[in-house]
Amino acid sequence: MRPIRLLLIDDHAMFRTGLHLLLRSALPNLEVIKAGAIDEALQQVLPPDLILLDVQLQGLNGLDGMALLRRRWANAPIVVLTANPSPDVMRMAMEQGASAFVSKEQTADDILSVVRQVLALAHADGASPPAAHTPSGLTPRQCEVLDQLCLGLTNKAIGRKLGLSENTVRVHVQAILAHLGVSNRSEAAFAARRKGLVQ
Repeated sequence: MRPIRLLLIDDHAMFRTGLHLLLRSALPNLEVIKAGAIDEALQQVLPPDLILLDVQLQGLNGLDGMALLRRRWANAPIVVLTANPSPDVMRMAMEQGASAFVSKEQTADDILSVVRQVLALAHADGASPPAAHTPSGLTPRQCEVLDQLCLGLTNKAIGRKLGLSENTVRVHVQAILAHLGVSNRSEAAFAARRKGLVQ
């Protein structure tokens, strides 16, 4: 069985090394290819199974580089890494086809959870990896968060119910708001019901 090939694109050497060690220790059948920029990443010959992409890169930034990466490796899901998970950044990344978001402030367990989830979805059928989105355009985890949000639960309560950290829930909520094009939770609940995303 060949190793899972993960392409990590981040221009901070220390962060790259730390994340590499974390991923390798938690996922033994993993080969991590590191790149500090989009052009360096595109020089890789073998296709990756998953791309971890930092938004703020020197030269061509992650958001602008996503189109090139998707054109080169259409089947590789892209998980966006960001130190600033603002709704605008998330909306733009989703429009470019990101499968998930990871804030650099999240815990190691949170980051590993997202990577495992996206890899599991990508290889669920053992053939061509599908995008890690439901028909709504949200990831399965975001749909779960949206359901709880529409029940009026706080981020802390949602985290307890779904086994997530409060910060991870906050990142998912921001992604949901960006996807729905709304600015607060009440508008998100209204828009989700109007679109039939929740009962």
